[in-house]
This record gives sequence, structure tokens and C-alpha cells, in this order.
Amino acid sequence: MKSVVIVAILLMIDCSSGTAQRELPTRPTSQLPHSSLLIGKEQLDVQCATDEESRSQGLMGKKTLGDHEGMLFIFPYPQRLAFWMKETSIPLTIAYLNSHGRILEICDLEPFNEHSVLSSSAATVYAIEAPRGWFEKHQILPGDQVTGLPSFSTAK
Repeated sequence: MKSVVIVAILLMIDCSSGTAQRELPTRPTSQLPHSSLLIGKEQLDVQCATDEESRSQGLMGKKTLGDHEGMLFIFPYPQRLAFWMKETSIPLTIAYLNSHGRILEICDLEPFNEHSVLSSSAATVYAIEAPRGWFEKHQILPGDQVTGLPSFSTAK
């Protein structure tokens, strides 16, 4: 069975079963490490989410994102990934990448939408969220290479 990771902002356990709900602890995204990626001829400055806590927090609650700013999600091994936009008001586009930094697919995400956008490949290790339309505006397509990615072996 293929592993599917749901990157959730809030983990909920069914209260009707008598178990409590829990929220993951969060830290401000300003405390996350930063990296500068090169995609085609374009630079994208990203905050790096390398653990469950920071990947779950994502860009939730952030009100603005600069034209060349985004978030890089790094996972410890290749897998199918799913992202949703609960409590995220900024319109975003997500690119799913393999371990070599090759873009596998690009999808738009809708603010506050709780439906998951699942990667089609089980070889996904990285996900980049950027302002809606950033990839299209810079003519970046699936198959393009991203350089400057931290090693996925650093992810927890």
C-alpha cells in the first residue's frame, strides 16, 4: 500500500469516540530556516518546513506573501503528499517535486479550502508553495529543475 501523508494544519480525533482533539504546537514561520531557490531564471526565497510541526503549520494565518516569497516543505522520504488550505487566506500555487528537484506537477490551491490536493506521484519529496500564478507568470512547468534545495535527508 502506498503511503499517503496528509499535511494538516489541525489534527482532529473524532470527539464522538470519547477521545480528545489535539492541536499541534506551532511556532512563528519567521523562526524557520530560509533558503533561496533558483527555478529557471527566477529566484524564490522560501521558508523551509522540515518537521511535522512546521509542515502542519505551513502558511496558516499568514496574511501576505511577497512576489518572490514562498514556503518549501521537505519530507524525509518519497511519498504521495496532500495539502489543504484550512485557515490559509493567501491564494497559492503548489509545485510537487521529486528527490532530484524536478517539478512533477503544479496545482492551484484555494484559500480556506479543506479538500486535499493530492500529488499524483509517490516519488514526491518536496513541495513549494508560492503566490497564486507565480509559476505560470515565470513560465515554469512540470519537468523544470529547481536548484538550491536542502537535502531531504535533513527532514524529520
